Amino acid sequence: MLARTRNSPPNLVSTAAAGAVAMAAAMGFGRFSYTPILPGMISGVPLSAADAGFIASANFVGYLVGAVLAAYGWAAGRERLVALLSLLATAILLAMAATDSVAVFAIIRFLAGIASAFAMVFTSSIVLSHGAAAGNDHVQAAHFGGPGAGIALSSVMVLLIGLGFHDGPGGWRADWIGGALYCAASLVVVFLLLPSAPAQSAQAGREPPLIWSRPMVLLTLSYGLFGFGYVITATFLVTIARLSATGPFVEFLCWFIAGLTAAVALFAWKPLVRPLGLGGVYVAALLVEAAGVFATVALPPSVAPLIGGALFGATFLAITAYGLQIGRKLSPDSPRRILAMMTAAFGVGQIGGPVVAGWIAERTGSFTLPTMIAAVALVACAALVMPVIKKIA
Repeated sequence: MLARTRNSPPNLVSTAAAGAVAMAAAMGFGRFSYTPILPGMISGVPLSAADAGFIASANFVGYLVGAVLAAYGWAAGRERLVALLSLLATAILLAMAATDSVAVFAIIRFLAGIASAFAMVFTSSIVLSHGAAAGNDHVQAAHFGGPGAGIALSSVMVLLIGLGFHDGPGGWRADWIGGALYCAASLVVVFLLLPSAPAQSAQAGREPPLIWSRPMVLLTLSYGLFGFGYVITATFLVTIARLSATGPFVEFLCWFIAGLTAAVALFAWKPLVRPLGLGGVYVAALLVEAAGVFATVALPPSVAPLIGGALFGATFLAITAYGLQIGRKLSPDSPRRILAMMTAAFGVGQIGGPVVAGWIAERTGSFTLPTMIAAVALVACAALVMPVIKKIA
């Protein structure tokens, strides 16, 4: 049975579903559920803005470490096993409810960052390779829609648990436990659906070294800066809504909308790929996200987090997916290496964002200035690749 599975192409629907469920767990819950849970932790632990930024940054350091480790060939032939073990680790490492120590929070989030990077790289290497081999773009769209679905589900979970706890001090602990249970259930689904190996896995286990062309260097730099530009909103959007006293429903809705728009983002952007090219869509999405990030602090508080969340969700996964797709086209002989290296660059960019934002917010009393800095960074991301946009189209 196993040999037949290896020698015959997998069902693309089940492959896409495995990718979506895995990404919803590893990214939507494992990484991004920190955003809606954070306001409850700030008031319930309690945490300062600097503490919150430090804990978030620890997760991104772990993500960077995981991405760098994934770039080596040690997992060749073991991609499925590593992906499944990473999802198991994600479920275990959501046990943030067991402590109220900032240092322990940071350690847990660091390890969770490693797990989410492994899950992202190795699940993507399997799912995207089968989609590419079949020439089916819907597989990629469904796969990268997974984090958006996870974000939306995590926001619903936090809302329902908050209603049950009446927003009491213990609600944030129940949020983390609920996320762990969701990830454990997701592991079972992925175990049943994920193909045994990437497509064309019979070729050499170790990919050749990357050859760094000018377009690849500029793309990687842009992708790294994108990590900084997106992460402040990704970490503090719900906290910004709470500081604006918009009420619990707006807090829920802004992150829920971000998740819904993220889940359909690739399907929405796809019609623009033909007229604009991959590079043009990448640049356009960066500029739209810059506008959305700016909107979170520039518009009236009653609508700012909703519009900002919608534009943020509609773009950040599209930028992620199309950026990685461009990288794979620029380095077709080493797709796993370029995926890992771009993910590492992204990790470097996002480490500083929460620390800088938390530090500035603690001293100014708001997230306005760091959010505006993030919007400028996203515009710079687009400017970096403009000189070579035709070559990366």
